[in-house]
Amino acid sequence: MAQEERADAARLLRGFERRFLAARALRSFPWQSLEEKLRDSSGSELLLDILQKTVKHPLCVKHPPSVKYSRSFLSELIRKHEAVHTEPLDELYQALAEVLTAEDPTHCHRSYLLPSGDSVTLCESTAIVSHGTTGLVTWNAALYLAEWAVENPAVFAHRMVLELGSGAGLTGLAICKTCRPRAYIFSDCHSHVLEQLRGNVLLNGFSLEPSIDTWAQHPGPHTPEAERPWVTVARLDWDTVTAPQLAAFQPDVVLAADVLYCPETVLSLVGVLRKLSTCRKDQRAPDAYIAFTIRNPETCQLFTTELGQAGIPWEEVPCHDQKLFPYEEHSEMAILKLTL
Repeated sequence: MAQEERADAARLLRGFERRFLAARALRSFPWQSLEEKLRDSSGSELLLDILQKTVKHPLCVKHPPSVKYSRSFLSELIRKHEAVHTEPLDELYQALAEVLTAEDPTHCHRSYLLPSGDSVTLCESTAIVSHGTTGLVTWNAALYLAEWAVENPAVFAHRMVLELGSGAGLTGLAICKTCRPRAYIFSDCHSHVLEQLRGNVLLNGFSLEPSIDTWAQHPGPHTPEAERPWVTVARLDWDTVTAPQLAAFQPDVVLAADVLYCPETVLSLVGVLRKLSTCRKDQRAPDAYIAFTIRNPETCQLFTTELGQAGIPWEEVPCHDQKLFPYEEHSEMAILKLTL
């Protein structure tokens, strides 16, 4: 195989691997490129390699995606094979048979590969809206913000980070694994989200401190050798939290992703940001970065208008080029940097 062909095959495998681990929509897979490769080759090595990079991937074996998803993927893979080759590929049918006999639980896993070679694995609800909340799944802006963070680790290195509306925890876990923050506070308000969030933090190898009080009593020095940040999960209701409660977190950086989905949350978020802006009278105010998918321009306009009325200056962060994680190509996303 020529060097260029090997490079093409590697890119194709990488595309299948990243999308399958993250359980992205099957229509987003590079099926056309696969069909072309299959027509140009009489062997089955490529399909076997795809099988190893997807269903048989060590991450998927340990933390599998939904059974329905694996079943649909394997069925499509078999269709692509049968359209070109007349001989069945036993390994594909064996993998499908194993999936057909498995039960589909209410939760599944998604994994995201990091440039360091590490990964973030999340346990998520199989339903977009579950237990009355959207916080049990990962949304595109969380992936977009995580990409930006991985490219800008100095923003977070050796600093205390407070994330508002952490959801499943993707952004924070990526930052904890790649940006070396001093401490990271995940927060949300829904009990089921908090329960799943704690589980995801533990699933990714971090220890959980019981509360911010533990940090206040024993902050300890943060040296370059301290690879793991101090981590906790806090319940934080934007409508009832007080400025003194927020001040206790002592954040250097404040984050939020995909929380501008309706006018009510916009007003609640701006209220929290206004309280945070009053938390440090004698010290430097925290930097704040808010990432969102532009679904409704009117909602985004409401956010910037409310920021102006609250006296919070903002600027748009330039778009980043490197796409580390698979998400919907047509999604328009933005990150605003706020001066609290």
